[in-house]
Parts: sequence; C-alpha cells; structure tokens
Amino acid sequence: MASSSKKVLRMTFNSALGSAVSITLPDPKADLTPAQIEAVMDQIIAKDIFLTSGGALVSKRDVKIVDTTTDDLYDLPVV
Repeated sequence: MASSSKKVLRMTFNSALGSAVSITLPDPKADLTPAQIEAVMDQIIAKDIFLTSGGALVSKRDVKIVDTTTDDLYDLPVV
C-alpha cells in the first residue's frame, strides 16, 4: 500500500461563448506568485493561441493550485 501526491496549476478562462476552459500544468514552482500567473493568463488571452469549442479565450475566471493525495488501499496478492 502506497501513497502518492501531485500538484497541478489549473488556470480557468471564460470563452467567447461563455463556457469555462481550463488549462492544467503539472508540478508548478513553489514560489509562483498570483501576479506571475495572471501575467501569463493575460498573455494567453492576448496571443489567442488556443482553439476551443467555445471560441477564443476572452477573460480570466479562476486560478488554483490543486494538491491531490492518493492512498492505494489494496495491493494485488502475489500468487
């Protein structure tokens, strides 16, 4: 039985059609600041580099660092 942990940076944008679009990046640097993340999000919006089913990304909606811990509670017996 093992435990594993991972962190991701999840940036969520509003699309032109009003839907939420998330971009998730693994293993964010520990010293990231909200200002740095917002600056990157502004660049993503300004450069219009992502094609989504909801159209262009038009504004910032949310930013989260998600930390997930998974505990494996069962190990398959070795026969």
